[in-house]
Amino acid sequence: MLPTSRALLVTAALMTLGSPVAADPASDVIAIRAVLDAQVVAWNAGDLEGYMKGYWRSPELSFFGGGTRTRGFDETLARYRRKYKDAGHGMGALSFSDLAIDVLSADAAIARGGWHLVLHDGKKPEGLFTLVLRRKPDGWRIVHDHSSAD
Repeated sequence: MLPTSRALLVTAALMTLGSPVAADPASDVIAIRAVLDAQVVAWNAGDLEGYMKGYWRSPELSFFGGGTRTRGFDETLARYRRKYKDAGHGMGALSFSDLAIDVLSADAAIARGGWHLVLHDGKKPEGLFTLVLRRKPDGWRIVHDHSSAD
């Protein structure tokens, strides 16, 4: 094989492996939206474990919120449990607004929007979030959550 042909072959292989756009971004957006919708349904049913199914079950999961950094699935679940489940006021009703999902590649996406809670005591905390999602063997999962409160 000539050196020029080898270089062309390597270039073509790298372009195929590093495809920057998903094959079907529209179906990925629908799949990601389904993950987030399922989280809302689980939260509103008081099912914190069901809500957490949207997250990557890994010690590498990261959650930034309230001025703190939480690392790991179990630690994130414990944080939610302390803040909402064990706080005595229940989890309340969750909704998302202004959701924007950008598929960055075949296995990476970002979702942004607003979150709104209506708690049983009448309080209505809300804020913004940015999620980094990755396609995992079991589907799209949140690998990083950065949520802020107003």
